[in-house]
Amino acid sequence: MAKAGDNITASNANWKFSGEMVDAFDDHVSKSVPLYNEGHAQICQFSDYFIKKDSTVYELGCSTGTLTFKLFNHTNHKQAKFIGYDIEADMVAKANEKLATIGAGTNIKFEAADITLVDFEPSDLVVCYYTLQFVHPKERQYLVNRIYEALNWGGAFILFEKVRYPDARFQDIITTLYNDYKLERGYSYEEIVTKTRSLKGILEPFSSNANVDMLKRAGFVDICSIQKFLCFEGFLAIK
Repeated sequence: MAKAGDNITASNANWKFSGEMVDAFDDHVSKSVPLYNEGHAQICQFSDYFIKKDSTVYELGCSTGTLTFKLFNHTNHKQAKFIGYDIEADMVAKANEKLATIGAGTNIKFEAADITLVDFEPSDLVVCYYTLQFVHPKERQYLVNRIYEALNWGGAFILFEKVRYPDARFQDIITTLYNDYKLERGYSYEEIVTKTRSLKGILEPFSSNANVDMLKRAGFVDICSIQKFLCFEGFLAIK
């Protein structure tokens, strides 16, 4: 095991979102993913167009619940229902710890579940914030199809992903600039390499075009990019 930054240890092709990662997660991800908190704020702003008084809202891959809580606080006057799913029981336990302190009543629920297997209720907003990239490619299209089917007409799917570039020259440039970004935030060369090696076979990004094609195959027609920084992009798809 070697250090991957922020007191997180990792080994080759074995990145985990459990154990010691849970307490470090929010700090680590907001430090290592550009515009991470700004993306949260942007999603809250977009949610105004889709969340109604009786809405059901999903966050798939909710981790410690940070974004779900922000959405709840942003739209609390509408009394919508928020459901967060994460495959890691440790993350859900942390989210439920937070939930116990805020008095949200029955408006928020967190569950440990495989998002490729859950049955979705009809919903007005579904958010995948850097989650789909960790779902195996063979299951990704099926999941997006089911998200489309669950959305009410006029509902939205907000998808943020790390993306690959279609040209090797561009990919090389962007990878180098992203490594520079992490170095500027205090990560060492060794920590950057350790994390990169630990994500082999676990983080599998698609290109921007491949993500859009996947959304179109599911049935989405109205799709646009709403944020882009280096190899990180957010998409809004409306049913």
